[in-house]
Amino acid sequence: MTDTIPGPGEDMEALPDEVFRQRVRAWIQANCPPHLRHPPRRLHWRETRPWYMALARQGWLAPGWPREYGGMGLSPAKQVIFIEELERHGAPRTNDMGITMIGPLLIRYGTEAQRQRFLPRILSGEDIWCQGYSEPNAGSDLASLRTEAVLEGDHYIVNGSKIWTTLANDANWIFLLVRTDRTAKKQDGISFLLAPMDSPGITVRPIITLDRHDEFCEVFFDNVRVPAENLVGEPNRGWAMAKALLGFERIFLGSPKQSTYALAKLAQLADHYGVADDAVFRDRFTRLRMDLEDLKALYETQVAKLRRGEELGPEVSMLKVWQSELFQRIAEAALEIAGEEGALVEPIGGNRALNPGSSFIQSRVVSIYGGSNEIQRSIIAKNVLGLPGAGAA
Repeated sequence: MTDTIPGPGEDMEALPDEVFRQRVRAWIQANCPPHLRHPPRRLHWRETRPWYMALARQGWLAPGWPREYGGMGLSPAKQVIFIEELERHGAPRTNDMGITMIGPLLIRYGTEAQRQRFLPRILSGEDIWCQGYSEPNAGSDLASLRTEAVLEGDHYIVNGSKIWTTLANDANWIFLLVRTDRTAKKQDGISFLLAPMDSPGITVRPIITLDRHDEFCEVFFDNVRVPAENLVGEPNRGWAMAKALLGFERIFLGSPKQSTYALAKLAQLADHYGVADDAVFRDRFTRLRMDLEDLKALYETQVAKLRRGEELGPEVSMLKVWQSELFQRIAEAALEIAGEEGALVEPIGGNRALNPGSSFIQSRVVSIYGGSNEIQRSIIAKNVLGLPGAGAA
């Protein structure tokens, strides 16, 4: 197997897809710490740093970035393979907002000075980023955001707040959407700013979730001074950039791996409680498995488009809806089997595969993040089905 493990800096895009998959699989198997695999919650920077730095040393931290900026230079099709192999091994998600969000945005829209300043520090782990998008009254309707930035001399003065900011308590930088023109229609008056988290006037308040984890935070801005040079792109054109970041993300939100893993855990849970051969359970499990096969088929149609170099259309929203709601149905089935032990947040008997209470809590949010399922259905209704009166998205 060792002769299939690639060396740092190898041009992986040049490999045939199956050879690429085998090389990635071998390296992840050899290098991903076993104790971090299939984590029951989103891990903090102090926990994921060893895996982040292992990917960085291999040159695999930024699969979609061009090679000239330190990335792997992978096509969308090979990025799908790469992510599928990470999911296959249960590799933990790193603090990746810098890699998946702000890095690609700077490569596409930033100045050369911004790229030279920020990209190397993302790859070295010196800068950890969080995303300042959602607000208390601007979540699914993000364009209604109210956090304001007023230009005074060579600084923007920022006031407002963000919420559900993932791992803001780990980050030392935040990229945020701010309103810079109150007279324009709501999508046209938004700009994109970068701010250090230690700026005077920034306050971070962790939100403790139902499973007692502080994955999310509130972030408050009280007369925060942000240098005008930290504006990305043109003033009042931030909305288009933000939408560009979200397009490619949707196919990964619809990956069947989460439900595949959850269904395997459901089977183990059924064995644990002795109901695996119960006729009622077998009927329910079979229906869930058939739904999973439908999801896999739908996912493959979208991946095939990427392989052909085609753009993903609005129908990709179907993936996110189907995957999130299937995961919720699986989690609900597990909770019912577990009975009173389903109220436990910790794994049953210390077995991480038997964790129905925590899995159920985690499943509640998947139909909200990445664009709520209501919004995704509006996209499908308006842009795929062409239904009259469908709301804009």
